[in-house]
Amino acid sequence: MDYEEVIARLKDQANPDNVAGMARYGINPTNTLGISIPALRHLAREIKPDHPLALRLWDSGYHEARILASFIAEPDKITEEQLEHWVNDFDSWDVVDQVSAFIYRTPFIPAKIHQWAGRDTEFVRRAAFSLIAEVAVHHKQMADADFEPLFGLIKEAASDERNYVKKAVNWALRNIGKRNPALNRRAIEVAREIQQLDSKAARWIAADALRELTGEKVQQRLGG
Repeated sequence: MDYEEVIARLKDQANPDNVAGMARYGINPTNTLGISIPALRHLAREIKPDHPLALRLWDSGYHEARILASFIAEPDKITEEQLEHWVNDFDSWDVVDQVSAFIYRTPFIPAKIHQWAGRDTEFVRRAAFSLIAEVAVHHKQMADADFEPLFGLIKEAASDERNYVKKAVNWALRNIGKRNPALNRRAIEVAREIQQLDSKAARWIAADALRELTGEKVQQRLGG
């Protein structure tokens, strides 16, 4: 399937009513067609991995084309320059989170986590913590000690009052804390440290994380 055919397929599925609904959930409506993620995944299965096509789709500027690009891009073929180009184009939290599921499979992690956590741009910074959340679930080979520097990034960003950053910081902390009993205990310690910060965002992050990490459901699953 070539670029023109894919763009035509996307435009055929456009749903303005969905765009309005997405906007109510904080999704940027600019260049958005209103296509569901399951529909994009179905189309990606038809296309199959195609890295050059993914790069063209990204540059189309369409919201759904960029998410689709991350579904068909090939992690071993993307360059650091291409990745930076994508991340600097982030303009909506859902694109960040969908594309992060691709980025964590590239060879540029964890270097990019540390770089992007230090950036000031809201969606670039969110990407760092969305990636930590992905890594905590999927990188089974990581040792517990490998998460200690990530706890440091979480604490540093916990006072960021921007909504899409603080939610990703919270997500990252919770996912690490659900990995195993030892990291659960450490994540609870970190949450309590964050709770002492003079920041509304930090207090929210800590309270929400502690509610889940000390809760019966998580403790039972971890054998606590």
